[in-house]
Amino acid sequence: MNELRTILPYFRPYLKGVVAGLAFVVVANLFTVAGPYLIKLAIDGLGDPDVTMGRISTYALLIVAAALLGGAAKYGMRELLNGLSRRIECDLRNDFFSHLLRLDASFYGGTRTGDLMARATNATQAVRMATGPAIMYAVNTFVSFLLTLGLMVWISPRLTVYALVPMVVLPPVVFMFARVIHQRFEKIQEQFSTLSTMVQENLTGMRIVRAYVQEESQAHHFDGLNREYMDRNMGLVKVAGLFHPILALFSGAALVIVLWLGSLEAIAGRITAGDFVAFGMYVALLTWPLIALGWVVNL
Repeated sequence: MNELRTILPYFRPYLKGVVAGLAFVVVANLFTVAGPYLIKLAIDGLGDPDVTMGRISTYALLIVAAALLGGAAKYGMRELLNGLSRRIECDLRNDFFSHLLRLDASFYGGTRTGDLMARATNATQAVRMATGPAIMYAVNTFVSFLLTLGLMVWISPRLTVYALVPMVVLPPVVFMFARVIHQRFEKIQEQFSTLSTMVQENLTGMRIVRAYVQEESQAHHFDGLNREYMDRNMGLVKVAGLFHPILALFSGAALVIVLWLGSLEAIAGRITAGDFVAFGMYVALLTWPLIALGWVVNL
């Protein structure tokens, strides 16, 4: 995390946008958690002897309104925070190129051109993902987790404890995968630098390549580097592909526990039918922050 301190000054010109974007994150989550609560009120209201179609219609309109307002807030947070990360990427790339222009000739004599090209392209894009989507989803995960967990405890503390049992395993699993993904991504970046250097050298020295009839040799060399780049990417895909199903497995186990024990709680009269439905929806909502946590850590 210490490396991220270097990027903090780039947020200063866009501080108001950051604050507004994070405010939209909070508002979006408030409307998101309001939906299941309104559904709970509507279901419980069906058992009221004085229930009317007008009352149920009011709940329905409130649910639609919460969804629309929550969607608008999500659009606002994405527009501000993701747009801000694009501006930071532009500023960072400009500063990077300006810095290159100030370096002396000895630096370029000992540094591969492909390494510099990789820094200016892939690496800068990776920084953008860390300054925009990663921050947005990190805050979104924290707020969503607190609000959802608070409402789950309010409905049934006992059922909340049972639902969280499978999810206790998630943090160590997330960080284990994050370490492996980081290592493999580093190898991909290294190979991309080698590949870029090879292309740059051949393009600038094409006359020499043709003069010595090295086209086939260089094409064979490029094919080997390109295949190695593909193999390293496939290694990352295999790990990332296993990551999300494992998260889904633990979240699915939590839902099974809620369906089984929650139904027993409802039958015993300790929670209402509306509480049971809302609790299941909150468990589903809680799954996304835990999955997003892994994605943020990987970024």
